[in-house]
Formats: sequence, structure tokens, C-alpha cells
Amino acid sequence: MFSQIFDAIEEWMRELLTGMITSNLDTMFTDVNQKTGEIATQVGQTPQGWNGSIFSMIRNLSDSVIMPIAGIIITLVLCYELISMLTERNNMHDIDTWMFFKYFVKMWIAVYLVSNTFTITMAVFDVGQHVVNSAAGVITGSTAIDISSALTDLSTTLESYFKL
Repeated sequence: MFSQIFDAIEEWMRELLTGMITSNLDTMFTDVNQKTGEIATQVGQTPQGWNGSIFSMIRNLSDSVIMPIAGIIITLVLCYELISMLTERNNMHDIDTWMFFKYFVKMWIAVYLVSNTFTITMAVFDVGQHVVNSAAGVITGSTAIDISSALTDLSTTLESYFKL
């Protein structure tokens, strides 16, 4: 009589522990699959989509503060380079037109890069967003873990381990 009671208690404990482990694993893997999709969505946002007010503040700071300072620094560097280029050639006695052409090309490239810095930065973000959005479907599909088949095998394995 007592052996039947102990067997029933043992069976109840086995089912309880197996059910808890199975339920926890199922919930954990479901949450991991869900969070993977959410992360891909959040990482794939543009700066404007993430927080428009902060984006406009950074754009305003870039246009009103950083661009003028960068312009002043480029002007100083280009003036120094022009003066050193002219004094290097024996105070313009040994003039070559190629050196002025090279100077104007450097000047044009520097001004172009400084004036389009924000556009170049946004292009980098757009390329990153495109890569993340292209990979999001692959990542979500490839990392989705189907635990249902593993849980049935796990249940039988756990039941065999719990038997004395």
C-alpha cells in the first residue's frame, strides 16, 4: 500500500519537474526568437526614425557650429600650404603651373568633403540600414530555434533520468 503511494508521489514529482523544465525551455526559446526579430528591427532604423528631435538637433549643430569651425581650420591649413609652397620654390623664381593645379585640386577636395560631411555620414547610415534590413530576414529565419521536436526527445530523456 505504501509503495503505491510512494510510486504515485514519485510519478507526480517526475511529471512536475519534466513539465517545469519543458515549459522553461519552451518559453526561453520563444523569447529568444522574438527578441532576435526585435533587435533586427531596432538596429535597422535610420537616425531620423530612431529619434527625430535628436537628429534635427545634431543636424543643426553640424550646420551652425561644426561647419564654420571646419571651414576656418581648412582655410588656415590651405593658406599655410600655399605660403610654404611658394617659399619652397625660391620666392616664385622657380614657378611651375602644375603646383598651382595640384593646390587647387587639394583645395577643391577639402572644401567638398567638409561641405558634404553630413551627407556622407548619412550615406554610411543608409548603407548600414540596407545591410541590416537585407540580413534581418536571413538572421531571423536562420536563428529561429524550433524547440518542439527537441522537447519531445527531452521529455523522454528526463523521464528516464528521473527513474530510480
